[in-house]
Amino acid sequence: MNKIFGENENRLIDMTLGDLLDRTAEVFPDVDGVFYNDRPFCKTYSEFRDTVDVTARGLMAIGVGKGSHVAIWASNYPEWIVLMFATAKIGATLVTVNTNYKIFEAEYLLKQSDSDTLVLMKGLKDTCYTDIINELCPTLKDSKPGELVSEDLPRLKRVIYIDRIEDTPAGMYHWSQLEKEAEKVSFEEMKAVQRSTDPNDVVNMQYTSGTTGFPKGVMLTHRGILNNGKCIGDNQKLTEKDRVCLPVPFFHCFGCVLGIMACVTHGSTIVPVERFNPVRTMNAIRDGRCTATYGVPTMYIAMLEHPDFSTYDFSTLRTGIMSGSPCPIKIMEQVIDLMHMTEITIPYGMTETSPVCTMTNTEDSIDKRVHTVGRGMPFIEVKVVDPETNADLPANTPGEVVVRGYSVMKGYYNMPEATANAIDEGGWYHSGDLATVDGEGYFHITGRIKDMIIRGGENIYPKELEEFLYTHPKVKDVQVIGVPDANYGEEVCACIILRDDVKENENAEDLQAEFMEYVRANISRHKKPRYIWFMDSFPMTASGKIQKFKMREMAVHHLNLGEAAKIETA
Repeated sequence: MNKIFGENENRLIDMTLGDLLDRTAEVFPDVDGVFYNDRPFCKTYSEFRDTVDVTARGLMAIGVGKGSHVAIWASNYPEWIVLMFATAKIGATLVTVNTNYKIFEAEYLLKQSDSDTLVLMKGLKDTCYTDIINELCPTLKDSKPGELVSEDLPRLKRVIYIDRIEDTPAGMYHWSQLEKEAEKVSFEEMKAVQRSTDPNDVVNMQYTSGTTGFPKGVMLTHRGILNNGKCIGDNQKLTEKDRVCLPVPFFHCFGCVLGIMACVTHGSTIVPVERFNPVRTMNAIRDGRCTATYGVPTMYIAMLEHPDFSTYDFSTLRTGIMSGSPCPIKIMEQVIDLMHMTEITIPYGMTETSPVCTMTNTEDSIDKRVHTVGRGMPFIEVKVVDPETNADLPANTPGEVVVRGYSVMKGYYNMPEATANAIDEGGWYHSGDLATVDGEGYFHITGRIKDMIIRGGENIYPKELEEFLYTHPKVKDVQVIGVPDANYGEEVCACIILRDDVKENENAEDLQAEFMEYVRANISRHKKPRYIWFMDSFPMTASGKIQKFKMREMAVHHLNLGEAAKIETA
């Protein structure tokens, strides 16, 4: 039984994130809430709640309050988790910023989201966030903290810096100042705002990854992400004894809902990794004595193929999640066998559905957990319909996944037309994903409607060909895309990353011929790739989603298909 919700555990929970944290800290005061293995931030749930309360009061003191939009541009720092609950307590909306963004994308997001506050780290990799914000707001360096006046970003009033205090740029608050500022706002003032916050208020604005177009701000509610997180944790059988390693980014639903919310709704310990690295993640699993870990397939591949993998003890692991992109069957089997994750689960969903709408559970057979994305989650409706007519389809018939219920977003921020295109009059969110559902209610994702390749009138589903090519012993990873063709409209291009021991030993033309023959001998002729392209890596979003639209653009250039592309778009 879930000790946090008691007799209400089998119904929708009407509670804000602030109230949830208070309840969890009351039930599990001495359980580790957040445990970092590489920095001095390890707090029990009661200590974490106290930190959140002080931060919430500090934010109120500098002008953040109900209706504020607070953007967070940072990797998996402790401040990220604190801010998620502090903003929730005072009725503000947390706006998550992709850590891969550069100046153009950052400017777009800050403008489009109407953010009045920005919390940021110095930068990541080759991108300096503080330089970017100073370029966007040249008056910042001459402003008093909290009094920014910017012509290009008129809504933005305050910037808070979370790295070393001595490096705090001019015009910015430092995060540590919030503790002192908190003295200006009483605990009761903060609690009064918390009590006035409604579970149906927007608490989080996640910007879609941009795999199919310009990012849109998805408005998610307290009720939506809290209940989704609880159901996700239920499917993993999480309890206060579980410790969950999170190397997936918090700015994405994978980190903040599947990860943070699943933990807090069950009293489980959050064990963050600031930014994925196979060694850093394996160290966190070991030091944190983790019973679960999360990742996209490429993360698991990186750990499994790391030369030090065999030196780590994964025996504490029990469950976890693999998601973000389709999982090769072979990798799933290795994770179960070599990482002891016998109860690993597979979810499926979209940011727009808070996000998970189907999921396997720990009691599903290995076959179901390898070959499906599970059944519909509690309290929501999930079905497969004809993409053209919206008619319900019978079992095992391919169609589009649609979702209705508490988890569906309130809409895209300031984009009513895009919202209307995504959610029909009956309240169904149209995913754009193709799937079948069997007689037992298990969903099998077959691809994206926009990813589907139409070659001379024949529909080709990339996932089917990808799964087949992955059975070749020389393939490390593979993605199949459609590329323009003057005769057939589209042709098939298989983009292959070879295993490390193959790259230097074989001729590319011989390998291409080998793969062509392998497909010809085993797959229908019309699905045979016209092109085999050996790549070192695939373009990805920071959350691990492969950007097929970018691969298509790259392939047009690499394969000299410019003329065919012109014909296609004429």
